[in-house]
Amino acid sequence: MTTMLFLPRDEAEPWRWLRVADDAVAERGEGVPPLVEGERVTAVAPADAVTLHWAELPDRSPAQAAAAARLLVAEASATPTAELHVAVGREEGSAERPVGVVGAAAVARWLELLGAAGVDPAAIVPAPMLLPRPEEGYIRADLPGGAAVRGTTSGFADEVHMTALVTGGAVPETLERSALDEAIVAAATAPVLDLRQGPFARRRRRGIDWANVRRLLTLAGAVLAVTLLIDLARIARYSWGADALDRRAEIAARAGLPRGGPEGGDAGRLLDERLARLRGPGEGFSRTLASVFDAVRRTDGTTLTAANFTADGALRVGVAADGEAQANALRDALIAAGFDVAATPFAASGGRLSGELTVRPR
Repeated sequence: MTTMLFLPRDEAEPWRWLRVADDAVAERGEGVPPLVEGERVTAVAPADAVTLHWAELPDRSPAQAAAAARLLVAEASATPTAELHVAVGREEGSAERPVGVVGAAAVARWLELLGAAGVDPAAIVPAPMLLPRPEEGYIRADLPGGAAVRGTTSGFADEVHMTALVTGGAVPETLERSALDEAIVAAATAPVLDLRQGPFARRRRRGIDWANVRRLLTLAGAVLAVTLLIDLARIARYSWGADALDRRAEIAARAGLPRGGPEGGDAGRLLDERLARLRGPGEGFSRTLASVFDAVRRTDGTTLTAANFTADGALRVGVAADGEAQANALRDALIAAGFDVAATPFAASGGRLSGELTVRPR
């Protein structure tokens, strides 16, 4: 069921309406009718408030078609395009598409008046677009909001002097009431041109699509499961890699053990024990002696005369020095290198001092 609500040309004039039900005009009246819940309301704009054009426009998206129509309208209108609202329709059987041009302020005012009356129209149709498109010539009809004229590519308000100028003197054929009602029923079902486009498009209330919600939750769960599987696969890969490295280290460690050695046990621990035996206790013979040689080289007037590495990791070295100052400097250098140093009394021999230092790791 659809109610056609005719907007008055002047706010002081009464509103008129008619109701379409079962493919026929069922009721007519004045004012704003009581609306049934779920009923579709189509507002009808006065014929003299909307300028209609017909043009061949590219069959693209509605926004692109409206932009192309706005360029065409800008050439034929003295009003700045920023103040105009341009809507594009589609008519079966015609390559040209109807274009409605109306002041944006007028559309905003109509919606304001309709909203104050508790009406949110599904569409706003120019009055001439309620009439059928004639094969040739012009037709007119007396509508509740005023008479309108429709041609093959024109539509306007029926005014005595203006109509004759537009039609070139041809007299429009007047539609009978039954034919007019059939045209109104068709327009109510599928309007050829709806002004509620672009900035004035009707806002649709969107409900919650629980099927989509469940689908999204399922997808989210699948994504989480795949992410978890990826993490588990990465952990397993790292674990297998670590085990492989451990096996390679075990093989390398056993390669450093002497043949005929123990087969069992930790290869790393056995290799450390062998290294300790080879290098000696503490810092080892080689490292300790190298530190002593370095200290002697950096201390002028000192000479190494003997070296003896003991089983407890200490290195006893014989030292000859030019004087007591040089002997003390050598001991300080070894202490600075990280060793504990114990010295026996130095004695003079051949013009030099000689004695023994015991070097231990800390």
